[in-house]
Amino acid sequence: MLALKPADTTRYVSSNGGYAIEAHQLSVYYGNFRAIKDINLKVQRNKITALIGPSGCGKSTLLRAFNRMNDLVPGAHVEGEVRFLGRNIYAPNIDPVEVRRRIGMVFQKPNPFPKSIYENVAWGARINGFRGNMDELVEQSLREAALWDEVKDKLHQSGLSLSGGQQQRLCIARVVAVRPEIILMDEPASALDPIATLKIEELMHELARDYTIIIVTHNMQQAARTSDYTAFLLMDEDRAGILVEYGPTHQLFTNPKDKRTEDYITGRFG
Repeated sequence: MLALKPADTTRYVSSNGGYAIEAHQLSVYYGNFRAIKDINLKVQRNKITALIGPSGCGKSTLLRAFNRMNDLVPGAHVEGEVRFLGRNIYAPNIDPVEVRRRIGMVFQKPNPFPKSIYENVAWGARINGFRGNMDELVEQSLREAALWDEVKDKLHQSGLSLSGGQQQRLCIARVVAVRPEIILMDEPASALDPIATLKIEELMHELARDYTIIIVTHNMQQAARTSDYTAFLLMDEDRAGILVEYGPTHQLFTNPKDKRTEDYITGRFG
């Protein structure tokens, strides 16, 4: 399988105008059903991009297409391209496991492993062949996830003993420990209380200094608060998700170009 880049120790420097990942005429099918149709989207590096739209419009399908998670769904297949590091990640000689290391994912429900806090963070790095100082990596990753001060004295306790918000930040630490370029987040705060949600939102802003973040959210206020860019998806007549509008979040929320965008963000439908 072809590696996505030659050196794991050097972070990717974009030569394509600052885009972290690009979808070109992307369609995803589950069997004969087309879930998203002809998506064209260029995601800016080191920015937070929100995917919004009503339930069933394909937001999570699009998000999972960015790191080939849909490959794990029986009958799923893709048309078009997703370009990352200058290559189409769906090319036959690209290793999907490598793609998922470069493009990490945080799910809606916190899913720590039934292991210690330390082992939750170390696990991904270890299976990816990390040979450095594991203690330092675990501490650095927990600090990046704004969790170190809360767990530094109980690293060998189960990750399942943490609160929901702490578990989600542990999952974020697990992702950043393998040093991806992009972090995908599928409604990462929807199962959390308002205080834990605020911590996740603050954390996203900190992480965007070093990572590109793409988030799916149903919460319009959260999209407006946290993201730099927003993409609005809607179901077409054939029930496939289409991209209606994409641009800077402030512009999309205050001066949308498409009437359908305005109707959705003002609550007229959805």
